[in-house]
Amino acid sequence: MSECLLSVQDLHTSFFTDAGEVQAVNGVNFNLDRGEILGIVGESGSGKSVTAYSIMQILADTGRIVGGKILYKGEDISTWSEKQMQNFRGKACSIIFQDPMTSLNPVFTIGNQLREAVILHTDKRGKAADDRVIELLELVGINEPEKRVKQYPFEHSGGMRQRVMIAMALACEPDILIADEPTTALDVTIQAQILELIQDLQKKMGMAVILVTHDLGVIADMCDNIVVMYGGRICERGTAREIFYNPKHEYTKGLLRSIPNVNNMKKKLVPISGTPINMLNLPKGCAFCARCDSAMKICLSEPPEELWINDEHKAACWLNVRDAFEKGEASE
Repeated sequence: MSECLLSVQDLHTSFFTDAGEVQAVNGVNFNLDRGEILGIVGESGSGKSVTAYSIMQILADTGRIVGGKILYKGEDISTWSEKQMQNFRGKACSIIFQDPMTSLNPVFTIGNQLREAVILHTDKRGKAADDRVIELLELVGINEPEKRVKQYPFEHSGGMRQRVMIAMALACEPDILIADEPTTALDVTIQAQILELIQDLQKKMGMAVILVTHDLGVIADMCDNIVVMYGGRICERGTAREIFYNPKHEYTKGLLRSIPNVNNMKKKLVPISGTPINMLNLPKGCAFCARCDSAMKICLSEPPEELWINDEHKAACWLNVRDAFEKGEASE
């Protein structure tokens, strides 16, 4: 039986600006089991990264969790103090950010920064801490670790820096690893290496992984389950197979149509029309309706509820409700 490590329940996170309240995350729910790789997918502004930052409670000064619960092993960490969260970060849950160069201090060596993470979150000191740094660099596939610890971030390639960030995140062997678009700043071949490394480490250490990305193609072979977000809400969720081969939300279909198909390179890519919604002025109905070619009148005024497509798949789209009624499957 799977063990639920993390349960996000009706999460609402807002940013309070001079222009008004930005409801960046608006009623998000999902569970993460031990050993699971969960993909959170969506374009910029969909709320995927804010969801991850809400779990870690590392929001900007203007950001605040305004509703819902985040349960870690049954305890609501959204009510924890900053001291409690400092113990949670690193030991229970770690994060890898998009650009390692903005996360690594350019004036300190790699070894110095890794050693600081080991000392801060473990009881290792002196030679034991130094040995742990070497062990971590070897774990993430960095060659000549004894030499690398004396070098500065600028002396490493983008891929090497990202491996250092992964090593830092794994310093305490956390239960949960959040990877926030970890391959955005890397070229395609290095992307594949980093994703393969994360997958190998997940299997080796048995941790759960939340992989945040805007690219469905990147996570096709990695994730057990996928959550698709748009406008701060979840529009579709299910197993990777269901999402890729049986998409039931028009936004998900649009994302899939924009992925190149190596088996048919002559086929033109179809972009999603329109522009992302204004998060200061969210529509009353479906967040995607203004960009949806199949939108109906009800989509403008009523937000759709998630409907079970099958045991492994849910989608929040009025088209599915209509189809269910036409098939005589919808209840009164």
